[in-house]
Amino acid sequence: MINDTIAAISTPIGAAGIGIIRVSGSAAVSIVERVFRSSRERKIEDAGTYRLLHGFIVDKSGDVVDEVLVSVMRGPHSFTAEDVVEINCHGGLIAVRRTLAAVLEAGARPAEAGEFSKRAFLNGRIDLAQAESIIDLITAKTEKSLNVAVNQLEGILSQEIRKMRAQLMELLAHIEAGIDFPEHDIEEISLAMIEERSKEILHNIKKLINTSETGKIFREGLKTVIAGKPNVGKSSLLNALLKENRAIVTDIPGTTRDVIEEIVNIRGIPLKLVDTAGIRETEDLVEKIGVEKTKEMFADADLIFLMIDASSGIGQEDKEIFPLARGKKTLVLINKIDIKKETTYKEIEKYTGRHDIIEMSLLTGQGLEKLEKRIEDIAYAGLVSKQDELMVSNIRHKHTLERTACSMEGVISALEEKLPTDCMAIDLKAAWESLGEITGETVSEDLVDQIFSRFCIGK
Repeated sequence: MINDTIAAISTPIGAAGIGIIRVSGSAAVSIVERVFRSSRERKIEDAGTYRLLHGFIVDKSGDVVDEVLVSVMRGPHSFTAEDVVEINCHGGLIAVRRTLAAVLEAGARPAEAGEFSKRAFLNGRIDLAQAESIIDLITAKTEKSLNVAVNQLEGILSQEIRKMRAQLMELLAHIEAGIDFPEHDIEEISLAMIEERSKEILHNIKKLINTSETGKIFREGLKTVIAGKPNVGKSSLLNALLKENRAIVTDIPGTTRDVIEEIVNIRGIPLKLVDTAGIRETEDLVEKIGVEKTKEMFADADLIFLMIDASSGIGQEDKEIFPLARGKKTLVLINKIDIKKETTYKEIEKYTGRHDIIEMSLLTGQGLEKLEKRIEDIAYAGLVSKQDELMVSNIRHKHTLERTACSMEGVISALEEKLPTDCMAIDLKAAWESLGEITGETVSEDLVDQIFSRFCIGK
């Protein structure tokens, strides 16, 4: 129900300087007024928008819960476009929960997951693409990830989508005019114009689709598995990329017995780096479980760092690992070249295929810069510039754009095969509606509920 007033804790639970309880709805001001006692006998109702009031929250017994600052943001000039009151109390488990309890007792109801953002969407404050970018903004893992999310929140993607929808509507109106008034035939020059503009729209849609793999990496991270036989330098590589000693490094094979996962920022690209247990036959139960987890990780990996010991060459343990990387994007890292180089490129290609090969010494740092550059190349894949502001990072948007592209290809095929204009109109309408699903203009209520259910409570 959009008419009721909701409240929730909008900051993480735990020891902190400040905790925030957000209240939104037509009765937000009057509800908080019931539990707020101003230190200067000022009423919230008398305060203008964007004003802070100092005072205390009291419970139904009249006992002081906490000393607070209350901020007032009146609709429609608030995030939800409704009256919003935020109570800034002291952080900590008890203070924020007792403050929220007082507000709920005064008449608000607990907000559902993502309900504040959902109200902002339903009230026209933001569109659906902007709302989804809020999740990306909160979970951004690197500065570049943050920039991509901020651009979408500012509406860069939405503007492009609306521009294409307007172009489609113009074409659709032109065609339907010919259908409704058959006595006025669409001239050949008009059909040529429709084909030219349809190809231009299709080209722009495919440009957006081409950014989606890079956008997905910035949104979710590039899941990268470090694999190799025991004591090849996997943990040393993890530590080198993290620039800290996260994993234990010894000369004893089998030191890493479990899977270690870390997010590492490589030139703005988030890598979900997985340091795996060395794959080998072992009687140690804990290490054996780690080896099995390592094999499972290969199936889900976006990228594999296949490490080889340059000083010992390719052994039987390496040969057992190589098939696990088959069909995956793989970088072969030849480590310990500062000691002795027993491995040749021909030998590597014989067992691993023609993968990228980087010679390294984690002891001296040789090869690390080259590795970072190669990761950057993989992330951008030659389809996206580092300066590009517009990037599709949401898998729902990608699938919707792919459906739109199919519809536009149908329009162009109908023109080339000289099919009736009704066929073109159907595909143009389908493309127009598909693009509207991205911004929420033609989206179903069930999909809206599904999207906002993935948000956290309080956002």
